[in-house]
Amino acid sequence: MRYATITDRLAGLGSDKWALHVAAIRRRQAGKTVLNLTIGEPDIPTPGYLIEAAAAAMHAGRTGYSNGRGEAVLRRALSAHFRTLTGREIGSDRFLCLPGTQTSLYLALMALCEPGSEVILADPMYATYEGLIRAPGAVPVPVRLRPETGFRLAAADVARAITPATRVLFLNTPHNPTGAVLTPDDLRALSELAEAHDLWIVSDEVYGLLTHGDAVFTSALADPAHEARVVVAGSISKSHAAPGFRAGWLCGPAEFCSRALALSETMLFGSQPFIADMAAVALREPDQSPAPAMAARMARRASIIHAALDGVAGLRVHRPEAGMFALIDISALCGDSERFALALLDETGVAAMPGASFGAGLEGWLRVALNASDEDTARACALIGAFARRWIE
Repeated sequence: MRYATITDRLAGLGSDKWALHVAAIRRRQAGKTVLNLTIGEPDIPTPGYLIEAAAAAMHAGRTGYSNGRGEAVLRRALSAHFRTLTGREIGSDRFLCLPGTQTSLYLALMALCEPGSEVILADPMYATYEGLIRAPGAVPVPVRLRPETGFRLAAADVARAITPATRVLFLNTPHNPTGAVLTPDDLRALSELAEAHDLWIVSDEVYGLLTHGDAVFTSALADPAHEARVVVAGSISKSHAAPGFRAGWLCGPAEFCSRALALSETMLFGSQPFIADMAAVALREPDQSPAPAMAARMARRASIIHAALDGVAGLRVHRPEAGMFALIDISALCGDSERFALALLDETGVAAMPGASFGAGLEGWLRVALNASDEDTARACALIGAFARRWIE
């Protein structure tokens, strides 16, 4: 039988990247103990006030069809949210509402790329990015991030990767898996480079409200001089502990939204109105957001991991500036992160993602989620440390 070539382009780029996570789930299903530090789930249930908002909307009959742009109530809330974020008016005609950041990024890249287009992105990268780029037939062009410079994407490195085929500069700030936050100077240099080469900027900013300590998040939309070429994706999945509700969006130029609308409507023709109402409540009531407290807990767990493991048996811990993950450099012990992670799971029950799942730039590292309790995080560290010492004996 014949299949579309997209199925070949995406082969191995879906759940295959999460084989370690699947192995951890199977181990738990078999009745074995697992400390699962693989997935960036919030560490609390969805807050009650959001559940109540969704339920009230359903009881009020908000269960019918929506429209391709998204419910007006949510687009107004997004407009106010981005006014606060950027300090200027961002009209409601500059939003498309979709079910989650993943779908939003898929729409953006499908709307901006064609077969042969090149998309520059950081390496390491979130595990789904390569598939998002290859779906429209575009070509990912990874630019290596360096731990010695805090894993921040450098304009000079991007400049060397640009060719006549380059169409999009794909940013992720705060970055998954490294937790790096691009500074205003970083963004200015990258935006000027995009301007000089007539590139779009697509920026995944889903962790924007989860900065640690004194770190400050700046959106790629912050500079009005470059906003005509910037498309930002986000959602309430991480910041408001609501991943199962799938409430996301794109913010871009009004023309982009108009041009991408038909594609959005072809994909799904609107998200659920009751979820849009809930997301609007989340955005309109920032004082109730669980994000600050969640970020503080995750920063504390990153500190626990650093204190427990940095320097132990050759391990090095990279502390994030934001987000839900810390990184452990295992390269002094093993250059094959998948082998190491599988052995760690088999021998100790600790599940951490191999760095290779996030690109060649993170081979020799582990990504450790910060959503376990402080006690479980400390227990996992003790097991990882003991395992590392046995590894080098």
